[in-house]
Amino acid sequence: MIVVCGEALIDMISNADGTQQTAPGGGPFNTARAIARLGVPTAFLGRLSDDLFGQQLAGLLVSDGASLELASIGSEPTTAAMAIVNSEGVAEYQFLVQGTSAPGLTPEMVPERFGPHVTALYVGTLGLVLEPMASTLVDLIVREQGRRLLMVDPNIRVGLVPDAEYRDHLFTAISKSTIVKASETDLEWLYPGVGYVEAAERILGAGVRLVVVTLGAAGAFAAHRDLRICVNAPQVEVVDTIGAGDAFGAGLLAWLHDHDALRPDLSLEPGELKESLGFACLAGALTCTRAGAEPPWKSEMALSAGAMIPEGKT
Repeated sequence: MIVVCGEALIDMISNADGTQQTAPGGGPFNTARAIARLGVPTAFLGRLSDDLFGQQLAGLLVSDGASLELASIGSEPTTAAMAIVNSEGVAEYQFLVQGTSAPGLTPEMVPERFGPHVTALYVGTLGLVLEPMASTLVDLIVREQGRRLLMVDPNIRVGLVPDAEYRDHLFTAISKSTIVKASETDLEWLYPGVGYVEAAERILGAGVRLVVVTLGAAGAFAAHRDLRICVNAPQVEVVDTIGAGDAFGAGLLAWLHDHDALRPDLSLEPGELKESLGFACLAGALTCTRAGAEPPWKSEMALSAGAMIPEGKT
């Protein structure tokens, strides 16, 4: 089982044409749904509200196949994000978090230990920003280092907490991780003035086993041991990019699960690394073809794989 840790929230989306809508969201929430849709046993570890939005979020996780056995429920209102989507389908966010559900994850809500069936933990986005959730999850990462595969997706959200505090959490989480998956923009913020290739080298130097950099329509780059591989993204008609990065990360974890590679001492051969990136790129690309964070199902991936999985290069 993969345990996905962090926030579930509601996106209040303002589209370029002036229309507005609400949609379920949050990086870890999207990731948990995507992993479950890809047929991998998944549990969501986070704080949900008992309000109508919280019930909607819980219902979607369950309907997609994710377990709520590790989730906690409270009376705080559901956390919200204001998403503004431009004419190219790219979303920018502002968050409404004070007194809401997601930040309220405390150490008492985290299991004292996980059973051997838990092979990986994923932590990302506001799970590394908002207190007390951020400290709770960073402590969990430190505790679980070396016991199971740990994947961190920074998905940088600046302006919510002081930069120094945020950076401390991020660098602690990164240094303890097996896999770091980040966008080129994330790495520009973490390592100002340094290109993503050099940033990936620095993260590898901190002891991380695999660094994956998403490059939008250009695909992805990975650094693992002495391997440096780029994979092109499938060309699709983009509706919006909401949840695409989360689906990419889910696709990578699902591929590793299906190939019995979810181990803290992760080691992939060149062909395996290329294939895992191609699968992840396909998951992200399919998500871009529909509105909102609607990740693909395993059956969709199988139907699309032959025609759309891109070629890689070393």
